[in-house]
Amino acid sequence: MYEQTVDGFGTVRVVPVDPAGDLDLIHDWVAEERARFWGMRDVGRERVLEIYEFLDSLTTHHAYLIHRDDKPVALFQTYEPEHDPVGECYDVQPGDFGIHLMVGPPGGAPEPGFTGTLLSVFLTFVLSVPGRRRIVAEPDARNDKAIARLVRQGFVRGPQVDLPEKRAQLVFLSREVFEGRG
Repeated sequence: MYEQTVDGFGTVRVVPVDPAGDLDLIHDWVAEERARFWGMRDVGRERVLEIYEFLDSLTTHHAYLIHRDDKPVALFQTYEPEHDPVGECYDVQPGDFGIHLMVGPPGGAPEPGFTGTLLSVFLTFVLSVPGRRRIVAEPDARNDKAIARLVRQGFVRGPQVDLPEKRAQLVFLSREVFEGRG
């Protein structure tokens, strides 16, 4: 678990997913129209459980729920690109580390800076491990909102690539750029 208090925002905790214990929440989130780019809208509860149990069994891929003041607000996944299909689509560099991000449904009125704050805390968590030098993400190339959010965070666009389940826009964030932001 990782925890960071953000002034004016609250306490953000990064907690590993418990596949069985978090199943209802994750299934509800991935089934929503707003999560269409996550690619699991039509997947039943049993399949969601299988997917997250499989992720939980790996040493190269991990899933986390992000909590704000004890309320789950986002789902993040990490992976080692050399052990993922994306690693076949670009020249993986030493220290590359991949992420997926899905913010949960809004619990009220839109809050300016919400996603940026969550992403910043998660990236701080990811880069707290020595040797991780560059973050890679591969949102669906049609997901303009996610790509724009990552670019605002400092990510740089790479090529578009074809993955088994989507056409993806590769984006990269170096440790130096992230640490120089603030």
